[in-house]
Amino acid sequence: MAEYFNINYEFSPQKVWERIGRQIESGNPAYICGADGNILQMVHKDAEYRGVINGSMFSICDSSWVPVYLKKLYGMDVQQYCGSQIFEDALKQKKYRMFFMGTSDAILQPLKQNLTEKYDARIDEMTFYELPFCNADDFDYNAIAEVVNRDSPDIIWVALGAPKQEIFISRLKPYLKSGVMIAVGAVFKFYSGVGEKRAPAWMVRNHIEFVYRIFSEPRKQLQRCWAIATTLPSILAEERRKIEQSKI
Repeated sequence: MAEYFNINYEFSPQKVWERIGRQIESGNPAYICGADGNILQMVHKDAEYRGVINGSMFSICDSSWVPVYLKKLYGMDVQQYCGSQIFEDALKQKKYRMFFMGTSDAILQPLKQNLTEKYDARIDEMTFYELPFCNADDFDYNAIAEVVNRDSPDIIWVALGAPKQEIFISRLKPYLKSGVMIAVGAVFKFYSGVGEKRAPAWMVRNHIEFVYRIFSEPRKQLQRCWAIATTLPSILAEERRKIEQSKI
């Protein structure tokens, strides 16, 4: 794990799963964030939110552009490991009891059916829990934790969208007895077959997934892209200053 752009990243999928395994064995609750371009710019602007992100075990790299920046600045060769990838890797392992939380039953029920049919019949016995539509301040964290603790899952997937989902898992953690929470944004929608889908692989490889997302949700994604584009020069300049200072 190392800090770049004020975020503590773990880039290696192998190390991600090694650390998840150790955390589950420890019996202590924790959370993991998926840092995409939107989170990158919010962390840069908001010190309180930065504390939420870096209060996690680590963040996975949910941006295809961060590896490009790191290659240019540091000569590093790292890859994106996004929410969809960590989600699918967990499903394919078929070794964890999981809890699926967030979004709405209109998404959760087809998600449950699809995952049960495609990956593991035991998913049908796992909990898919709809959260109320409210601000992060208004959740009854104690009541939600009681439901999760009775289930005693290894991995708790949370899909509420940034920044709410990261704030939510940071506030839920003190109430949990165990389990690793992982924030996965739109992943439930992608795997439910309802609503938006992930961009084709060729768009992801060519770092233009954001174009696909803009056409899927124009108003929301244009606002995000504008915020990222206008913040990026100062993010890169700050990282360059850190590199120069480290040479002194």
